[in-house]
Amino acid sequence: MKKGSIIFLRAVIVLIGIVALAIMIRFPLTEGRAINLDLFSVYSDPFILYGYLASIPFFIALYQAFKLLGYIGRNEVFSLSSVKVFRNIKYCAIILSISIVTAGLYIRISYVFQNGDGDPAGFLAMCIVATFISIVVATAAAVFERTTQNAVDIKSENDLTV
Repeated sequence: MKKGSIIFLRAVIVLIGIVALAIMIRFPLTEGRAINLDLFSVYSDPFILYGYLASIPFFIALYQAFKLLGYIGRNEVFSLSSVKVFRNIKYCAIILSISIVTAGLYIRISYVFQNGDGDPAGFLAMCIVATFISIVVATAAAVFERTTQNAVDIKSENDLTV
């Protein structure tokens, strides 16, 4: 892969991280029930804190993708380091999907116990889409991990016979 393409993809990953962080900082201030709250009350909300905690695997996966592009740039795609990166991305995607499902269940259950005060349909739809995307990423990472591991095994067998 060309150096320019790798630099572009790394810039895209950094941009995704910056935009995600900006959304996480700005969105709680514009959310419906937080409009009249002070700054400390907004960011000490347990659900907002859970969102920040659940986002950690997302940022770890972005960092792992950034590292993978470094391996690609050094022509080390078929190495144990790449296999480890794919495994880490897979685990991060699984943890993220579990976190999203847990948040959706929390919102749905709290909606039932609040006598139907509010409408969680939009949030639940976003949870379904985000969970589906996380599962697709986990599946793709698992396939890439297995393929890269097979290539590493074949490469090591060939190195032994030569």
